[in-house]
Amino acid sequence: MKFGLSLLFIIGFVAIHLLSRRMKFVRMVPRSRFLSIVGGISVAYVFLHLLPELGEYQEHLYGDIGNAFWSFLEHHIYLISMLGLAFFYGLEKIVKHSKRKNSKKTKSSTGIFWLHIGSFTIYNSIIGYLMIREEFSGAWGMFFFFVAMGVHFITNDKGLWEIHKEDYEKYGRWLLAVSIIAGWGIGAISEVNELIISFLVAFISGGIILNVMKEELPEERESSFTAFFIGLFTYSILLLLL
Repeated sequence: MKFGLSLLFIIGFVAIHLLSRRMKFVRMVPRSRFLSIVGGISVAYVFLHLLPELGEYQEHLYGDIGNAFWSFLEHHIYLISMLGLAFFYGLEKIVKHSKRKNSKKTKSSTGIFWLHIGSFTIYNSIIGYLMIREEFSGAWGMFFFFVAMGVHFITNDKGLWEIHKEDYEKYGRWLLAVSIIAGWGIGAISEVNELIISFLVAFISGGIILNVMKEELPEERESSFTAFFIGLFTYSILLLLL
């Protein structure tokens, strides 16, 4: 059952990447209320599901890491989450710097495009892997993961298109779609060590928080706090009931 359901949700992720550009009701500026609700949903999922799960991973890892250097992470796995946030923040600064240097162009440079898309390709692969290898609390748990990540992808896709324009349309969305399948495929045929899984979950958590906040906080986005809070509150209630 898990295999078939996860495959169905992976197909849903692929459809989102290929079609999100066509969602005319989702505008970046002024920010549509839908995207602000989406941001709230993603943040709720990170704080109420992914981060608490890191605490469980940390308990399981206690005493299991033989290497003296890595054993430090038995007590500080949240550092990986912080590094994930820092990585995507640094990436965003590089992209914006490149865009300012090429201000007369409608898109960023080719090298920056591949760096940006390459990073999100890895990001997507991890989410695809977790879709089949994560220990969900039944079908509903998997569904909530799909909803949280699916709406998060819509925000990411819109942001990537806004920066890279035709490069994203021609290459980016296809790479993101393929990477989500590739990550799921790797998870279907092999199982990564639990230590690696905990690192992946931590890294993704930090990345999601940064990617949501960078879209919601800038004043020029004209985001809606009310819509953001509605998404946050409603999804929190659903997760707590689950």
